[in-house]
Amino acid sequence: MKTQFLEYKDGETVLEAYVTYDDSKAGPRPAVLVAHDWSGRRAFATGKADEIAKLGYVAIAIDMYGKGVFGKDDDADYNAALMAPLAEDRGILRGRIDAALTAVRELDVVDSSKVAAMGYCFGGMCVLELARAGADVLGVVSIHGIFSHGDVANKPITAKVLCLHGQDDPMVPPEQVLEFQNEMSAAGADWQVHSYGGTLHAFTNPGANNPDFGVQYNPVADKRASQSVKNFLTEIFS
Repeated sequence: MKTQFLEYKDGETVLEAYVTYDDSKAGPRPAVLVAHDWSGRRAFATGKADEIAKLGYVAIAIDMYGKGVFGKDDDADYNAALMAPLAEDRGILRGRIDAALTAVRELDVVDSSKVAAMGYCFGGMCVLELARAGADVLGVVSIHGIFSHGDVANKPITAKVLCLHGQDDPMVPPEQVLEFQNEMSAAGADWQVHSYGGTLHAFTNPGANNPDFGVQYNPVADKRASQSVKNFLTEIFS
């Protein structure tokens, strides 16, 4: 597998993505953006990108915070402060992830007509905003992501939408799930929400082990989610 870093910009903000793909294959191929959780583009995000690359795609762990800006383990306040400016201003967030999409489409190894995005926790919020912005991507996957929307008007949603959600996630209560489903239906989107019973937030992250905070790794839900992602990507890229 080939790995490299891709520097790009959103306005004056310099960002750095991690790119990985099988360089034994020739020609452009579909690309999948991987949006990180609130701790930044660290090992969890790059590891997920590595998994996606092994499926035959170009995988790009994108950067939502800025080159060299990372969160900290077990410091929720610090990570929340990094996330807050983007979570509170969805216009800025949309511009930031659109900058990543533009940079990825310019890569020679990428088939620019076949691009999808997936994200974890905060990254799930990011890819849902990409869909709400009417971005020309084939699909987005939110994995234990945040469903709430901001005050920026939506554009027609053309991407297929898949959300993989822990039913007991305290950060996305049942009423917010229903509100999101109604929003997607009203938009005429092609959407799915898979809810895993007895499952908290961050269920795909083996490092998540704080049920009092609402986060807990769940290996069964993780395995099911991985299969759902594979199936979804196969569908939209076929």
